[in-house]
Amino acid sequence: MKNDKVEAPEGLSAKGPDKSPDRAAERGQEAPRKPSARKTKEQAIRGLPIAPGIAIGPVYDTTEIPAEAPRRTIPAGQVEAERQRLVDATALSRKQLNKLKTRLGILPEEAQEELAPLLDAYVLMLGNSRLLRGARKRIEQGLLAAETAVQDEAEAIAAAIMANKDDDRAGLKRRADEVREIARRLTRNLTATPFRSLKEVPEGAILVAEELTPADAALLDPSRIAGVATAEGGADGHTAIMLRALGIPSVLGCVGLTESVTRGDQAVLDGLAGTIVLRPGQAALDKGREALTAFAKERAKLAKLRRLPAVTTDGEPVELQANLEIPAELPLIAQAGAQGIGLLRTEFLFMNREDLPGEEAQTDAYAQILEAMGGDPVTIRVLDWGGEKDMEALGEGIAPTHAGPNPALGLRGLRLLLKRPELLEAQFAAILRVADRGQVRVLLPMVTNPSEVKQAREIYERVAKRLKRKGVHLPDKLPDLGVMIETPGAALAADAIALEADFFAIGTNDLAMYTLAVDRAEAEVSHLYDPLHPAVLRLMQFATEAALRLRMPVSVCGEMAGNPRLVPLLLGLGIRSLSMNASAIPRVKQAVRSLDISDCARFARRVMEQSDPARIHELVMGFGTEKP
Repeated sequence: MKNDKVEAPEGLSAKGPDKSPDRAAERGQEAPRKPSARKTKEQAIRGLPIAPGIAIGPVYDTTEIPAEAPRRTIPAGQVEAERQRLVDATALSRKQLNKLKTRLGILPEEAQEELAPLLDAYVLMLGNSRLLRGARKRIEQGLLAAETAVQDEAEAIAAAIMANKDDDRAGLKRRADEVREIARRLTRNLTATPFRSLKEVPEGAILVAEELTPADAALLDPSRIAGVATAEGGADGHTAIMLRALGIPSVLGCVGLTESVTRGDQAVLDGLAGTIVLRPGQAALDKGREALTAFAKERAKLAKLRRLPAVTTDGEPVELQANLEIPAELPLIAQAGAQGIGLLRTEFLFMNREDLPGEEAQTDAYAQILEAMGGDPVTIRVLDWGGEKDMEALGEGIAPTHAGPNPALGLRGLRLLLKRPELLEAQFAAILRVADRGQVRVLLPMVTNPSEVKQAREIYERVAKRLKRKGVHLPDKLPDLGVMIETPGAALAADAIALEADFFAIGTNDLAMYTLAVDRAEAEVSHLYDPLHPAVLRLMQFATEAALRLRMPVSVCGEMAGNPRLVPLLLGLGIRSLSMNASAIPRVKQAVRSLDISDCARFARRVMEQSDPARIHELVMGFGTEKP
């Protein structure tokens, strides 16, 4: 088979402007670039800040031969041959990914831990996945060539994922991109198109490309590459996470970049500001060198913070933890110096699979995370499935067959788990089985009344008794069972719910959405989304005070927790535990260490007296510059 000659697992496909393959392409080299007049004028291009840092050096632009795969149908007699082509390309793709996994040892540990789970997910998608089942069906029933079937099915799955009304748009895009990555790899192997090679990038260069995949990023040596800039890509994708783990200053999404550069051009890249200046003049070079010095000093300062406690100037400790969506983010948590995981979202266990993860699979996943955290506390939120989330494993008789007109108000979160208690029992059992391996807490999502907590606790205690009868060792005291406060109903009933729960975690993203009746993913109304709206703040205050009256732990785990400007207000309201994206922890810690609790309390009282959102914003943004 022609495909057997393609043995280059160096990267997954990326878009390239040159669509004319030649002999160089057959040897696995990049496409030849058309000669162009060298530009000399300074040009600044803005993109998305991905990985902080300053890079000054020559540009090395790289493109990749695109896979030529025009739409093609087949006669009925060729179905079996096309099925076999797909089988062969799948086997080769799996072999390439496994070969790439063997290369991980040369990467920094953080980058290894980022890429390995992603490659595992890719390999799983090369099993009996929805993508391959759908592609086979399109070959058999639609009489499509294998590459056409793969592309059509991948785009159908990606479109279905992105059509969901989940508030986590970045998570949806990541999942859609994972499907497209596997489809691109299969297509390249089906068409015998070689992969990009990055071996020729010179030391000290700034790599420029139309797009990079996570596997491309895995081939970068952070000791040799000064920086990375691409024309496409987002801040929340796997490539961005990978570049941050590698610590390479990076800017993605620089529209028009590849058309503006010539290999060898000098450039100044600012990964914090999200800019790249091509062919900089003396002023831009001087500014870049000053920024490089300043960044080095700031990085040294923040690095010292990692070892220092998060404590206010008057000695009040504040717990700073990280949110974890996928295990690939664990290296970032370690780098940030988090005091544990304040919100472990378990939905990743149910994604991209056709069957439900069993008790054993969940136990193994939680055990690995606890081991990676080295004894630091971990709060595990049980499955928060909503009608807008696309989970194939829940589609067969477990969850509703359609989301309904208002999925955010339907059967979701704890409501679904109580309706199908076997899901909750499996998760509770898995968590309890690892409870003696670290500090674990359990968090219930989408709670609206005390009776739901009572029902969940009855199931929790019943599962614990069953495990004890089986001889499973459990701690003398079961892990605490807490509640997400993310609806107005839960906040207003917080005093009653507090009697049934062991701790509160205030989810400010959903709390603001439900309070203001605003979906921030909807462009028409997103400007109305405001977590500093007085109604949202009063609900947070009510829930916090209900917890504090019972001396019960309460934390904030929404985006508000990761905003340094909001720290004085949150501390002033009585919050002493914040959970956020790992990257936000150093600057939040910096803010905490500059504050006095009594000043924060006075400030919070002043803010809570306001009824005008504009005035609240003015006060919050001006904290420290004006005296009450």
